[in-house]
Amino acid sequence: MAEKVNLKEVFFNPFSKNNPVVVQVLGICSVLAVTAKLEPAIVMGLSVIAVLAFSNVIISLLRNTIPTNIRIIVQLVVVAGLVVIVSQVLKAYAYDVSKQLSVFIGLIITNCILMGRLEAFAMGNKPWPSFLDGVGNGIGYSIILVITGFFRELLGSGTLLGYQVVPDWCYEHGYVNNGLMILPPMALIVVACIIWVQRANNPDLQEK
Repeated sequence: MAEKVNLKEVFFNPFSKNNPVVVQVLGICSVLAVTAKLEPAIVMGLSVIAVLAFSNVIISLLRNTIPTNIRIIVQLVVVAGLVVIVSQVLKAYAYDVSKQLSVFIGLIITNCILMGRLEAFAMGNKPWPSFLDGVGNGIGYSIILVITGFFRELLGSGTLLGYQVVPDWCYEHGYVNNGLMILPPMALIVVACIIWVQRANNPDLQEK
């Protein structure tokens, strides 16, 4: 029998106190790979929210019928099916972004956040809490992607969503885009800064 859960905490905790990226340190690989620009970071975040929310619901609905010894296989099949749907939708309606994301949409299948939530939450809870858990963790993941993509594109290219935001007079007076910001290691440094700020403002997360 599933334990009673606090729906508010299930939904909101992943935004900060139990963020899957900066607290649980999951899904870091995709953060490094897709955040050189803000647009693909946003699309990747929305894709993960959709896959995580609906895979949580489906596994929750099936949890009492899935044999224990094949539960991981079933989870992978569900996630893979949803990822294929998301990939095809992106190719149909956002082809340029799908090309930028390349193989990383397909690699949502291997995202630690998804398998972690399916195993730790959806397998033991009803569909509605599982849906909220999926959406909450997806948003928490997306927040980090968007923050990282914002600073990397702004400082690395002088643009946001492809539009120039650093005025020409800045360049005329010697301003130069920081080319290091669009390299993968800088994503790790930006995430490290987010972790530092987040932990500094949450004493419960600080190591004793």
